[in-house]
Amino acid sequence: MRWIQFSEPASGAMHHGILDDDDRVHAVRGLPWMDPERTGQVHRLADVKVEVPLIPRTFYAAGLNYVTHIRQYAAETGTQAVVPQQADIGYRAINALVAHGEDVVIPSDAQQIEYEGELVVVIGKRARNLSPDEALGCVFGYTIGNDVSERLWQKSDRTFWRAKNADTFKPMGPWVDTDFDLAKAETTVSVNGAVTTRFASSAMLFDIPTFISRMSRYLTLHPGDVIWMGTDGKSPRIVAGDVVEVAITGLGALRNRFVAE
Repeated sequence: MRWIQFSEPASGAMHHGILDDDDRVHAVRGLPWMDPERTGQVHRLADVKVEVPLIPRTFYAAGLNYVTHIRQYAAETGTQAVVPQQADIGYRAINALVAHGEDVVIPSDAQQIEYEGELVVVIGKRARNLSPDEALGCVFGYTIGNDVSERLWQKSDRTFWRAKNADTFKPMGPWVDTDFDLAKAETTVSVNGAVTTRFASSAMLFDIPTFISRMSRYLTLHPGDVIWMGTDGKSPRIVAGDVVEVAITGLGALRNRFVAE
């Protein structure tokens, strides 16, 4: 099932809904993971604005979770490739979230903008102290993220506060799918229609159950939390005017244009 958050252009009213046949959106009352009921209102997808599918309570990001990405980045920067020895999690900021179809704004003093196409895990149940075998039981569904970074800021700042979290740097969407099959999934990123990155979505250094289990030992996961699972490969530098599309088998495609501030 595909869950979408949308707004009505005339009123601006926001709703969650169920997307049927990639065309009709059935509005619901309540949050997707809380057994909502249909309101009876039905819209054509083309007649509504697709919004960020949810605003997470906590926004987690795995980072450095695909070995090829680690090695290629090290080669480009002239540094030693350091492969993580355990599933460590990081955090991102919800101010950076934008929806499918919305613009990513490149700050006027930014010099090196890159994308990272990522699988996003959406938590649907409160979870604490889960074993790896239990971990997927708290997952509601999956969506797509584009982890935009300013690489020079990432090197120079003491934290990632602007390199990873500037406004609009985290496109996410277009919807959450509860029937995703990771084993069959491939992540493909295109810039202006040309494929630049392609990798097996499942080729993670540490898989989803490993991350959830380790995280839940020390912190409580809540419904609506998201975990971005990292990326593979190397992305080209993005400039104003570029359109980046991140597609994952079974989840659709997240598309955003990059514009100058």
